[in-house]
Amino acid sequence: MPQFVTVAKIGELAAGESVSFAGPNQKMIGLFRDGDEYFAIDDMCPHAGAPLTGGYVENGMVTCRWHAWRFRLSDGAWADNPRIKIGCYPVRIVGDEIQVELPNPTSEKSA
Repeated sequence: MPQFVTVAKIGELAAGESVSFAGPNQKMIGLFRDGDEYFAIDDMCPHAGAPLTGGYVENGMVTCRWHAWRFRLSDGAWADNPRIKIGCYPVRIVGDEIQVELPNPTSEKSA
């Protein structure tokens, strides 16, 4: 069952900034601030594997620093072909905590 985890506090990210954190199974996830809103998407561009954190954030999108691919922060869709999406995670504010809903880690079964 998914659960919300605290990943940052209000005031730690300025508008346009981002930070990455390890999610389930050590998958890197990026937390982005666009204006007064927070979003969480996978922190890896599917084009060449670049981290999206540190990319340019504006108008609900983040632009990859390596090859300028743009992803919508609201749903992880690639701006040039919305059928291609990366993971996107619900974000909520509780008090001064920014929380992201993460799935449970996938348990590996032995043969």
